Amino acid sequence: MKRILITLFAPPVSVCKFGCAGCCAAPISVFWLAGLASLVYGLLGGPTNMMGISWTTIWLGLALWSIAAIWAAVAIHNTDLSGCESTKPLLCQPFTTMDETDPFDEVKKAKS
Repeated sequence: MKRILITLFAPPVSVCKFGCAGCCAAPISVFWLAGLASLVYGLLGGPTNMMGISWTTIWLGLALWSIAAIWAAVAIHNTDLSGCESTKPLLCQPFTTMDETDPFDEVKKAKS
């Protein structure tokens, strides 16, 4: 149930968390963020600056969000989780695992 809810409400997170196709997270993010922006823009009047809600823009936002959710569900469903952790792309890895060396150590090595 948790996987379904995350896939519906945050498709890029679900692809990174439950799938092996981390390369899909970036384009899914674009569709999802465009859908969110379209929903907000539609509530504010849309491109024609209507006094009320622009339903066409709202429907566009829902369509983009649906595309992102379906794409994430397909990417998660068609994944083979065996050996997946070693091939996770950098986009889906936490930033704390990145090995950063001290730049001053490199300078000291160059001087010696």
